[in-house]
Amino acid sequence: MSFESKCSALEFYQSLSRQSDNVQYKRAQKTPKEKERAKRSGSKKRRGVKNRYREFLRITRQWRHVRMLKRAARGHDPQGIANTQPGECALLCPACPQPGKNMDPGWESTPEDHKFIHALFVAMDANFRLKRKDVSTEEKDPGLGNGWAFFCEVKAYMEHVKKHWHQKQDRSHCVAHDAVDKPDREARGTASSGIGAVDCARHNMKRPLSVGDLQLGERYLNMDYMFFRSIAGSPLVHFFVSYDIACQWHIHVWDRLQQYQDETIIIDGLGKFVTFLVPKFHLPAHIEECNLKFSFNLTRYVGQTDGEAPERGWANANPLARSTKEMGPGSRRDTLDDHFNDANHKKIIALGYMLRKKVENAVAEMVRTRQALQDLERSLGAEVVEDWEAMASAWEENAANPNPFATLRKDRHVAQVRAELAAEAAEREAAGKEDVGAVRGDMHITELIAMGLQLEDQQRILGFDVAATGLHPTDGQRRAMIERSSKLRRKIVAWMELQVKFFPGLLNVRAMEDAERARLAETQPVPGISVSDMKLWIPSAIVAAPRGVVQDVLVKDEVYQHEYRLRIGQAEEGLHEVRRLLLVRTHVYQLKDEHSRGVRANMRSQDKIEALNDQTQRAASQYRAARQSLVSLGRLLKRHEWERTLLELKPDDVRGLPQATFHDPERKKKKRRGRKRRARVERPASWIWTTTGAEYNPADGAAMNEAVRIEWAKTRARSHRWREEVDLLEEEMARVRRFFAWRAAHWREQVGRRELPEGPQLEGETAYVLRQAAVQEELGDSAAEEWESLAELIRRGRAGELEENEMVAGTEGETGDDSDEDDEDDEGEDTEGEEDDPVPALPRREIKTTYVDEVLVMEG
Repeated sequence: MSFESKCSALEFYQSLSRQSDNVQYKRAQKTPKEKERAKRSGSKKRRGVKNRYREFLRITRQWRHVRMLKRAARGHDPQGIANTQPGECALLCPACPQPGKNMDPGWESTPEDHKFIHALFVAMDANFRLKRKDVSTEEKDPGLGNGWAFFCEVKAYMEHVKKHWHQKQDRSHCVAHDAVDKPDREARGTASSGIGAVDCARHNMKRPLSVGDLQLGERYLNMDYMFFRSIAGSPLVHFFVSYDIACQWHIHVWDRLQQYQDETIIIDGLGKFVTFLVPKFHLPAHIEECNLKFSFNLTRYVGQTDGEAPERGWANANPLARSTKEMGPGSRRDTLDDHFNDANHKKIIALGYMLRKKVENAVAEMVRTRQALQDLERSLGAEVVEDWEAMASAWEENAANPNPFATLRKDRHVAQVRAELAAEAAEREAAGKEDVGAVRGDMHITELIAMGLQLEDQQRILGFDVAATGLHPTDGQRRAMIERSSKLRRKIVAWMELQVKFFPGLLNVRAMEDAERARLAETQPVPGISVSDMKLWIPSAIVAAPRGVVQDVLVKDEVYQHEYRLRIGQAEEGLHEVRRLLLVRTHVYQLKDEHSRGVRANMRSQDKIEALNDQTQRAASQYRAARQSLVSLGRLLKRHEWERTLLELKPDDVRGLPQATFHDPERKKKKRRGRKRRARVERPASWIWTTTGAEYNPADGAAMNEAVRIEWAKTRARSHRWREEVDLLEEEMARVRRFFAWRAAHWREQVGRRELPEGPQLEGETAYVLRQAAVQEELGDSAAEEWESLAELIRRGRAGELEENEMVAGTEGETGDDSDEDDEDDEGEDTEGEEDDPVPALPRREIKTTYVDEVLVMEG
């Protein structure tokens, strides 16, 4: 019950007490004076149940410890439990590569381009809710299984922390993640400000010896130890490491390893290939360079791994914070180890079902994305595709080569403005001219505003995606949206806590907002504030608000100037993306007219067009939000030069170039038989194509080529990631079967290890061992039965033999009838001229994640 409810020992004990006596159970808790009075009076009358709370704490802790040892087969070791090895009591992930346990004997000789299936994916993160108050000590409460499960061995870990406590930690070259992703680091009154952990990134399981206490925030010396301890001794060659600040943490990680060589976390870095990445949900908060260099979507051999495993795991552990923060150090570690083992156990028994669902989805997406890539390449020509393929392959081998995802811009964008502001701030600081109020801790006001703009974008995207799911979202969609909302809310709250250090007057503004909501709640039901509607009070919002509301908020003109420049970059960036997506839409329309035949081909093209429309509306909403802020800031700063180029973007303005711009004399004039072609009046180009600074010159076709190249690179990346995902899942299923077989054999090896006389004890130990071996065999057989048809599904998916109606994630409503697929007379719907129609204001159907750049949290 404690695993599921996460109730504290006191709550559990009081429930038992009330079951025994629900009237007088509290009276057993006598004060010293009451006990003395009862002793003097000689009264022997029993009132209530006897208080056994302390005994209950001791016995449950011992029982948990003994049960952990029993399930780890430690009772069969002739040398006793004292011979337990570090991490031996932790339940292992059956699907992760573990040489000698679940890998093919010849795995080292796997071809080079396929070695990624034997890579280990790990994810690192810190949790600042699981803190511990400064109560008790290691001497008074050392713990029963120190270093036997998930927590690092305390003595060695603390020696490492003390030895390197003064290690210099470089300031971030990216965003200040401490303010955005995590809570306040102040650790007053705590012995531990939280815990750090290294998880299995693909299956969401805790790894042995990979959890440790944090003393003062998320310092490198703590996370280094857990990372190196997690992979120490592994003969694996390839590692993918996900960490929300990987962009800064990885820079000197190998230099720091050299400082640790005299410790127990030694690893042989020679011959290892380690790729550092940032989790998908956290990546948008990083600068543009990081979004290209550390993206799971753009990196080879990672499949559909999203790197967010620890975030999911914390959701299960966070309810324990209320009770574990009051515990001594040893008791807390034992409790968390027990709950982490249970969480791993639940994942293990569900692996069969989980991997089956993932394979079915991955095969369907592999087929769809491969078809989308083939459709696109068919319209481009072999020579163009060959050149772009060479460009993409060269960039994947060496990031210093030209990036196929990058665009040549003549406009200013947010990353460029941020770089300029950072350089100017550095010059002022070096000259001693920086305003004292512009810096709080290691955070500059320009960084704070830039983060606010990013959070504002994420709010807008989340609101768009929630609307796209419709009134009846599936359970998976609902769960994904709840997870995204919760993560974004935590980011915003952490950012707000830092914001008030720069603008203390906002405390009063938010207090007034809370008071108004409380007043309304007295007379009418008031729903909670959705994360998309949380007001950030960025400086431009302060300008636009009534003076009576923000009269206590003081903002200097320099701050308004900073946001003004950032908003210019944001507006031009949004307009750039609108134009790029419209050009891609034009190309897809042409592709649809020239190559799509039959219902399925037309449906695929239409899905792509609608997904592009949705993305275009997102970019347009970004532009409109930036322009609205510029209206307020421009009025205050008396700056109006932007109004000449950044015009109001009306719905009718969001349309492609006129079809005459891309006129092809050889283009077929398609139409339905018997249907008259509707008359069209050629409209002039929208202002977005003619405004000063527009980087697109349709006359030479270069803009179209660049836009299509970027879309091709994204389509190629999606196709490759899903193909890799199928390869990874296929190997993981094989590893799971091998692991359960190895585990069953391991249990059978325990028979007769201890020399016991014939009798009940020997029979009991033997029966327990055989039962555990049978459980492992049953898990393996159950998984094999679950996956019985998947090998054929994967084979047919790779061979291109799957029909649409056979794919689990297929489009609803299709019958699978392909009688018209190759009918030359059925040329499909005439879409000529539609490429310059305005983009619909709202998505017409559910957004398909296959074509959306903002990837939702993967179901796991």
